[in-house]
Amino acid sequence: MSAHFGPHSSGHHQLDQRARQLLRTLIAQYIADGQPVGSRTLAKNSGLDVSPATIRNVMSDLEELGLLAAPHTSAGRVPTAQGYRVFVDSLLELKPLDEPQIDALRRELPMQAPTQDLLSGVSSLLSEVTHFVGVVTVPKREEFPFRHIDFVAIGGNRVLVILVFADNEVQNRVIVTPHLYSPSELEQVSNFLNAHYAGLRMSEIRELLKKEMRETSARLHQLMVAAAEVTNPAFSDRPGADMLVAGQVNLMGTQAADIDSLRELFEAFQRKRDLLSLLENCSRAEGVRLFIGEESGFNPLGAYSLVTAPYGVEGRVLGVLGVIGPTRMAYQRVIPVVQATAQVLSHTLSERGA
Repeated sequence: MSAHFGPHSSGHHQLDQRARQLLRTLIAQYIADGQPVGSRTLAKNSGLDVSPATIRNVMSDLEELGLLAAPHTSAGRVPTAQGYRVFVDSLLELKPLDEPQIDALRRELPMQAPTQDLLSGVSSLLSEVTHFVGVVTVPKREEFPFRHIDFVAIGGNRVLVILVFADNEVQNRVIVTPHLYSPSELEQVSNFLNAHYAGLRMSEIRELLKKEMRETSARLHQLMVAAAEVTNPAFSDRPGADMLVAGQVNLMGTQAADIDSLRELFEAFQRKRDLLSLLENCSRAEGVRLFIGEESGFNPLGAYSLVTAPYGVEGRVLGVLGVIGPTRMAYQRVIPVVQATAQVLSHTLSERGA
């Protein structure tokens, strides 16, 4: 499983084998116990036959390269965001989850639940498995084919629209139409839509209606105009994309950051907009993406890492899921979990005809 992903890769090809081994050992040790790592610990754990003095020299070189930093209170070193990036891109061996592990993920999800509940289950599962924050963007309903539609006149120009989608999600919407339609006219429109457009997505239906209105007889044209008038507001997505977040409290137990940066991140979860924008950008890239610290360009994530993967059906991306945790996370564990969860969710949505 390739570890080369993210907004960019930091080369540092000048690292020799010894420096690479020491950097790998130091970061693995720091991820494990959260304490700055000294030269004696490295001498003991690196498997290299070199003196502590030599190790100190190599650590100084790594510090000059911006891969390590020395906290004032300790003689040891800790990795920087750049150091983690080199570690993940070129020093880390990632193993995809095996079938039994993927089956275990599958069993934890509410497979028969409505899509919204399934997505909520995914964010909770990511949080439970990684002990960090699980995030999932919610696809717009426009992205799902519809199975059946009914219109009910409820007085004046107001119409209740009952939409049943291919994934069994049911939505009721009250719309206001430009013209007053009788119950029989509304029934004609719903029969027409159900007969000709069931199984298509909302955006496809709108385009087809526009195209076919130009090519049909006067009688059918009148029906299509009515269909367009009632479907445009009915099929319009509700304003604002959304995402589901689970496990924010997990970050309070990490050493990742001070209270101020935690507060800033929690406020970002509340606002959603900027974080959603970042996640939607991730949906345009294939496969797993990793932002370490300031790489995301999103200030509230400055002390954290974000691992994401897109999910969808038949090559069409519906959304993104991921994990937010401290930069000191076990990347070799979190990355395969995010990747496998995206595959499980995609497969489940495909099976239910999304």
